Amino acid sequence: MGTTSSKSMMRWLGEVFSGKSHDERKKFFHGENRTVFPEMGGQGVEKNPPPPSDAKGELKDMSSFEDSQRREGAFDSKDRGVQTVQLKQITGSVGRYQDFDDQFKFKSPPSERFNSILEAMRSGKTLPPVKLYQIKDEYYVLDGNHRVAAANMLRHDEILATIIEFIPSSESLDNVLYRERIAFCERTGLPRSILLTELGQYSHLTRQIQEHYLYLRNENPEITFAGAARDWYKTIYKPFCTIIERGRIAESFSDRTIADLYLYISVGHWKKGSHAKYGIGVGKLIPKTMEEFRTQMASLNETDYPEMKQEIITFILVEVEGKQERDVLGRLFALDGVLEVHSVHGDIDILMKVELSRDLLSSDAKIIDDFVHMVRQLEGVVKTQTLIPGVSKIKAV
Repeated sequence: MGTTSSKSMMRWLGEVFSGKSHDERKKFFHGENRTVFPEMGGQGVEKNPPPPSDAKGELKDMSSFEDSQRREGAFDSKDRGVQTVQLKQITGSVGRYQDFDDQFKFKSPPSERFNSILEAMRSGKTLPPVKLYQIKDEYYVLDGNHRVAAANMLRHDEILATIIEFIPSSESLDNVLYRERIAFCERTGLPRSILLTELGQYSHLTRQIQEHYLYLRNENPEITFAGAARDWYKTIYKPFCTIIERGRIAESFSDRTIADLYLYISVGHWKKGSHAKYGIGVGKLIPKTMEEFRTQMASLNETDYPEMKQEIITFILVEVEGKQERDVLGRLFALDGVLEVHSVHGDIDILMKVELSRDLLSSDAKIIDDFVHMVRQLEGVVKTQTLIPGVSKIKAV
């Protein structure tokens, strides 16, 4: 599977902010050349799941570290120290993978040693960290299988672990993306949860952090690059992502991550803004520079963050069949977004005032067209005409 080049991504940035249609933008996001990047953590663990089995009804083994190591070519290692690990990410064992199923349950009755560990955990006793090997976003138990099994049985979410990471060397797109991600995180000290799905794009985030670092040095000459990265993450990246999430933009681009959308929108706005024509409202909502955005967000609570929504007021003239006007009037009034419906005299039969809502990556034309198409499907509707206000003046009541 190929990947969209950096040039394609930058070309898309220009198109997004110069009126490129919503359908064309979605085609870019959902295209066949999209790279696939694994989400960290996967799905939540089902409570009391049925024992996994193969076609013959036998319990499945958990993953083998050695098999994964050979498959990924992961032989170079790095000591990651002591960290907290989500139990759902521990998918295998280094030496005892045949003793457990893939839910980390014993295949045979557990030993007294396991029972004593289980009781210690129940009583809140502190146990030493387990030792894990890591390959990408999955972990394998080197020492502490009983502790991991007990923590799973007690429905714990995480466990303390000493981690040795083995870096995949095979040149699959998935692995190249992974190495880019960990290089970015090692450079900045930021969490690995910033997931991009295109090659070569972490450099754009690094440049944002570098610019932020230079800006902060004017306020505090002692600040480090890592300190500036943490400030960027807290005061710029996370608030921007919150706005994107609340705007539900990601629902239109299910194959992309929030980090992807942050990158495309922020770079397009803050870097390409001077050359772009904004027809989708970003310029009105988000300040023109990254630092202005940071200042604005600092003065707001999260509940007061601006919504990435635009409201569209439109008037629709409807012609209906002679004896169905009253029925059509009622069905139109029941539609979401309809503010007013009037039966009128003249060449048309019904006048509607409609308020529609769109996210900032959609176009007015697409949203209006979808609504009008729905109106035209109603029984009794003969034809419609749409009027979009230019300049409006409304008297206060």
